[in-house]
Amino acid sequence: MLLILDFWPGEYSKTFVFANRNHESVIEALRAGHVFVTTGDLVSELYVEVTMGNQSASIGEEIRIPGGSEVNVTIKVLDPDLPNAAGENPLVKRVDLIAGEVRGEVSDPETNSNESTRVVKRFSSSDWAKDGKYLVMSQRLPVGGSHYIRIRGTNTNELEPEKDPPAENPFTDLWFYSNPIFVTVD
Repeated sequence: MLLILDFWPGEYSKTFVFANRNHESVIEALRAGHVFVTTGDLVSELYVEVTMGNQSASIGEEIRIPGGSEVNVTIKVLDPDLPNAAGENPLVKRVDLIAGEVRGEVSDPETNSNESTRVVKRFSSSDWAKDGKYLVMSQRLPVGGSHYIRIRGTNTNELEPEKDPPAENPFTDLWFYSNPIFVTVD
């Protein structure tokens, strides 16, 4: 007999939505992209803010700036000090700041990549500060053209997510990902 086990909803992967606690607000926030996802309860809060002067944008939003400017990206992560469903308390090992050009619509609907996407900065524990329970890091970025910024993090040494080997314990390979923030050059 083959026994296949799976996770209960929310036991391993979770989607966090920045919304008020009512149906209308949650649906609107999902539509707007105010979302981050995590596996194995690696993080329980993620805040990303892109600022220039008195303008700012958070996950799922857009900031419009003149070309040749610089933006500041501030990342704030809560690595909870609690056991996950496996009874473990994983620690964030690295946070990646990722950027890619926004080029408009693609001609091939099967396209599933953007060759301009790159890791701009890899943050480790020596790069972030503690603000109470939060890990906080920031980076200034020059802006040439319109692009997006997103965040991912892990508890592993993998530089890029790898295909899981058969029978891998999923709680040893945890990641979190933010939706993008768009930086539009006027």
